[in-house]
Amino acid sequence: MRVVSGDRRTAVVTGAGSGLGRAIARALVADGWSVALLGRTRQSLEETAGGGDGVLVLPTDVADEEQVDAAFDALRETWGRLDLLVNNAGTFGPAGEVDEVAVADWRATVEVNVTGVFLCARAAVRLMKAQDPPGGRIVNNGSISAHVPRPGSVAYTATKHAVAGLTKAIALDGRAHRIVCGQIDIGNAATEMTAGMEHGARQADGSVRPEPTFDPAHVADAVVQMARLPLEVSVPFTTMLATGMPYLGRG
Repeated sequence: MRVVSGDRRTAVVTGAGSGLGRAIARALVADGWSVALLGRTRQSLEETAGGGDGVLVLPTDVADEEQVDAAFDALRETWGRLDLLVNNAGTFGPAGEVDEVAVADWRATVEVNVTGVFLCARAAVRLMKAQDPPGGRIVNNGSISAHVPRPGSVAYTATKHAVAGLTKAIALDGRAHRIVCGQIDIGNAATEMTAGMEHGARQADGSVRPEPTFDPAHVADAVVQMARLPLEVSVPFTTMLATGMPYLGRG
């Protein structure tokens, strides 16, 4: 299916079938963007799209190099350029301390949370460098865990720290090509992934206590605001969290 974008800005959102990805994708469409939705399940992506104009549904496993390259090829053939990549896809991975995590589970978490971000950024940067005019913006979804861990989250925490490193390196390398890369670190947006937080989350002292959450629409609004900025303006890192969640006092 060919979707005509006209003068609309174009974006890719990964993990667009649910949660923050769905909220971000819909907010961008409402702001006038043409948006390619990447995720593993076509049905969930179609639900995000809702039959709207300027939306491209591209079922994709972000950890698979061939699938990622095929998705960005389809985007290029449809719209001819890419203005924004939102690297949102991610997984909590296994719970457990370092001696309790199976190697296969560790590797699966790294594949989605790190390799997936790398592969999508790699494909986006190639397109952004080659297009006329060159340039674009990448927003990586980090996490509070890119700063401080929760107990028993060694795989997730390590991968989110790695995302922060990718953000810095891509931002530095992108300067000469008008490619801007930043990161939004989110704490307790109310999505399917964080549904248990309101009932109880394990704390550093071993207790289990409920934590506040907030509407993911606020994250979507923040991403739209970042996306609206000219490429002469960079937001390297920004943090959003539910007021009162144990972040500054975590541990």
